[in-house]
Amino acid sequence: MTQTENTVANKEILLVVDVFSNEREIEKEIVFQAMESALEAATVKRHENQIKARVVIDRKSGDYVTYRRWEVVEQNDAINGDVEFPSSQILLEVAQQESPGIAVGDYVEEEIDSVDFGRIAAQTAKQVIIQKIRDAERKKIVEAFLPRVGELITGIVKRIEKGSLFIDLGGNVEAFIAREDMIPREPVRVGDRIRGYLKDVRLEPRGPQLFVSRTAPELLIALFKLEVPEVGDGLVEVLAAARDPGSRAKIAVKTNDPRLDPVGACVGMRGSRVQSVSNELAGERVDIILWNQSEAQFVINAMSPAEIQSIVVDEDKHSMDIAVHPDSLSQAIGRGGQNVRLASELTGWELNVLDATKAEQDNEAEVAKITQRFVEQLGVDEDIALILAEVGFETVEEIAYVPLNEMLQIEDFDEDLVHEIRNRAKDFLLINAIASEEKIEIAVTANPAEDLLTMEGMTEALAYELADAGIVSMDDLAEQAVDDLLLLKLSGMNEERAAALIMTARKPWFTEDLGE
Repeated sequence: MTQTENTVANKEILLVVDVFSNEREIEKEIVFQAMESALEAATVKRHENQIKARVVIDRKSGDYVTYRRWEVVEQNDAINGDVEFPSSQILLEVAQQESPGIAVGDYVEEEIDSVDFGRIAAQTAKQVIIQKIRDAERKKIVEAFLPRVGELITGIVKRIEKGSLFIDLGGNVEAFIAREDMIPREPVRVGDRIRGYLKDVRLEPRGPQLFVSRTAPELLIALFKLEVPEVGDGLVEVLAAARDPGSRAKIAVKTNDPRLDPVGACVGMRGSRVQSVSNELAGERVDIILWNQSEAQFVINAMSPAEIQSIVVDEDKHSMDIAVHPDSLSQAIGRGGQNVRLASELTGWELNVLDATKAEQDNEAEVAKITQRFVEQLGVDEDIALILAEVGFETVEEIAYVPLNEMLQIEDFDEDLVHEIRNRAKDFLLINAIASEEKIEIAVTANPAEDLLTMEGMTEALAYELADAGIVSMDDLAEQAVDDLLLLKLSGMNEERAAALIMTARKPWFTEDLGE
């Protein structure tokens, strides 16, 4: 290549870098690296053997130099004293003859003739450059949008594929809304402007990188921040949201300014604000719920528009039983359980809707059952047992160990009565504990002795039956009468067998007498 041709080629390199960098808004260094990779690929392709090459482009002049490379490997990696790939590897001891400080993994380089840039119009080199630039563009998009995860974004529907959308965000940036993240039955056409919640950004080698949702509860919150200035300014907070996309939703709101009505602020004049949000979500109806510090009251608010008659909280199971009038039962549950499901999601509690009449009957039956149990276990009259059941006591253990001051707060209970009831409860528990220990002791000792197990005419099953009845050894059996054994109703036992077993058990007695 002549000096003039070389200068033209170098200028062409700088021109290509400028064009790609400006059109794609990519840093020049990235384009230079892409072109170096392209020249390296062209150099490798020019040689018959699979060599390794490195190209260095001068960032100012556009001059470039090509080096052939050999990787330094150890003797152990060699095959029969030579390297496995002679075109791209060299032994450490050979490399050290010219470069004593070189190490395994380093490269020995030798300058070779560079390929002509003007002839790299070959598709291979072009693809390398384009791919490198695409990778850089995708990385740049990820870096730009990663801090925006959780934000509301707006784009134009670019294309629709099997119910999923690709939306154009401008600046050659595309986002993806999967079919499952679309509002069911929402009419969408190419060219429509659409909003979504940016839920994830991932660096992928191909395909979408920005993932948007139209069904996320966070989208609802973001829309209220956009439509309601008080929410955007922080005067009103949207604390939680639950959605049945395209059908119905609930949001919980609170005010940070006591002079401000948070529900009214979100509804807007004649419902204008909430209607704007509803229109954006394909007509999804939004209930605005007033948040309350009391969990039970918050649940009552969340069950709106159903009216709650009573509510029972179970802290251990993190659930609430909600009783409503029979006429309001279907409204409380909602179509397909929608109302109670959304209220449960909004509050974080498991909610069980009950018929108030049936719940009251069940509650009365349970109170009666507990009352009767207290009468029997504590020996108190029915009135006192009923009071204990109605204030929430369910077991004798609770009565025995509840703090004294809590029981003293019960109306009509004085200190003497409370002490008497607690003492009776503790006595009952003590008697039960002793009885349990005795049962355990009997269970432990109810194993037949070896002489009974091995006695002539005895079976293992019968020996264990006798042991359960307190007849553990041959001596124990010898002391029995035939009628005693028959009264035990042992398996397969009759008068003849009972007499035979007793006589066998008594044989040692006769032997001892004869010995004397």
